[in-house]
Amino acid sequence: MAMNVVVCVKQIPDPAAPSSLDPGTKTLNRSGKLILDDSDSYGVEMALQLAGNVEGSEVTLVSMAPGGEVSGLRTALAMGAARAILVSDDSLAGSDALSTAKVLAAAIRRAEPDLVIAATESTDGYTGTLPVQVAELLGLPSVTFAKSVATDGRNLKVERQTEAGYDEVECPLPAVVTVTAGVVEPRYPSFKGIMAAKSKPVETLTVSDLGLDASQVGWAGARQEITDVSEAEARSAGEVVVDEGDGAERIVAFLEQVKVV
Repeated sequence: MAMNVVVCVKQIPDPAAPSSLDPGTKTLNRSGKLILDDSDSYGVEMALQLAGNVEGSEVTLVSMAPGGEVSGLRTALAMGAARAILVSDDSLAGSDALSTAKVLAAAIRRAEPDLVIAATESTDGYTGTLPVQVAELLGLPSVTFAKSVATDGRNLKVERQTEAGYDEVECPLPAVVTVTAGVVEPRYPSFKGIMAAKSKPVETLTVSDLGLDASQVGWAGARQEITDVSEAEARSAGEVVVDEGDGAERIVAFLEQVKVV
């Protein structure tokens, strides 16, 4: 049974480049070129492997980004995804996690997925809440922190990472699953894949295309506000303990002082 596997991918400012905040909103400046979040490359690879095991299956990417940015999407398309849906609208600026989840859920619904894959969290937001919000909005079961994923096209089998090992979880499709780094080794896009990605379809949608109201997203719909941002305190030089026979006692005294022991 062929599957349509949807992967939520986030396009973020390059972590290797100097980052900056918008002085007015105190949010991350996303006006430049965006790249595929490394966390999402694992989800893309997992989706490609699962789709490759079921004849006729394909992988669809869903993303939300400003300025019609597709650079990160093209990377994932070059890996082997078939097509992409991009939601880009000026009214989305300032969206919190729940507003973003509403947008992505509406876009994902259009793709009629059998399976939705996402990272456990993005590397520029770290809320870790968006995938389960999407699942709730879609009315689908969610399985988080997957370190292994398998499906026969009807059911999902997951080894869910825990502190003590892993849980074996099964649920029917469609479903939402979040994958951890290391679940698979992401492939590098080949030259052929890079060239093919240039012609793969990217459907660009606005908020109104999704049937959403601008008051539900962006700053208008945000339930949080950044009031101030300050630099972290510089780390102090610390104290050097020269052992003159009482080193152990001094270390214990220090640990007691900071209430570690």
